[in-house]
Amino acid sequence: MTSSENILLVGCGKMGGALMDGWIAQGTPPQKIFVVDPTQPYLPSDVMGGAGFEDIPDGFAPGVAVLAVKPQVMDDVLAPYTALVRPETVFLSIAAGRTIASFEGVLGEAARVVRAMPNTPAAVGRAITVLVANAHATDEQRGACETLMAAVGEVAWADDEALIDAVTGVSGSGPAYVFHLVEAMAAAGVAAGLAPNLAMQLARQTVAGSGELLFRSADPAATLRENVTSRGGTTAAALEILMAEDGLTALMTRAILRATERSRELAG
Repeated sequence: MTSSENILLVGCGKMGGALMDGWIAQGTPPQKIFVVDPTQPYLPSDVMGGAGFEDIPDGFAPGVAVLAVKPQVMDDVLAPYTALVRPETVFLSIAAGRTIASFEGVLGEAARVVRAMPNTPAAVGRAITVLVANAHATDEQRGACETLMAAVGEVAWADDEALIDAVTGVSGSGPAYVFHLVEAMAAAGVAAGLAPNLAMQLARQTVAGSGELLFRSADPAATLRENVTSRGGTTAAALEILMAEDGLTALMTRAILRATERSRELAG
């Protein structure tokens, strides 16, 4: 995507705001962004904004219209944006559970739509986002959407939209699993005799530090695990429980399959 293309951001909550900050940090001129949000959030200098569709300047033709409102209000918000449907504009949705077909149903079958499933580490530039496009989106438009989402982390593509439910189960909901792991480790530390504050400090920093090591290392997760594990040592003793047949992998598989199933239910 070139800096000369306009970006329309519809919804500037936590995720929308993180994206906007990422675009500007990436080099997008603020005057190329227009934000529509009825709450009128704080906007950086030179970023234009308005409360509704009618506030978009007549001469502002977006190359990408990013739909970042909550899924439950999307239908109420989306209808006026049919006026923006044209070959030069692609609609990029980050609304969880909203299918491409649901956007085509409102915007029309000719609309160029890309659906994105990011996760909350976008707030610190460490998201993972999976994208899927409809048949009308061009390679150039796919590239534009990838560039916009890459402003907050890594990007991958899925060929089949049905896979987005599994993506939601693994990475969309995944940060909550990691945060609960911290809670569980801290609770176990208390059970082992540590003071609650110290147990939580140890758990938080261990998970955060391990995540950073995983991010920076090219080694597989299994190799990093093996590097910590000495034969007959304390880590091996703990892993005998976590890696048992009914251990963490089995538990996580049940959890992610249930999240995937729920994503399908919510999508209808």
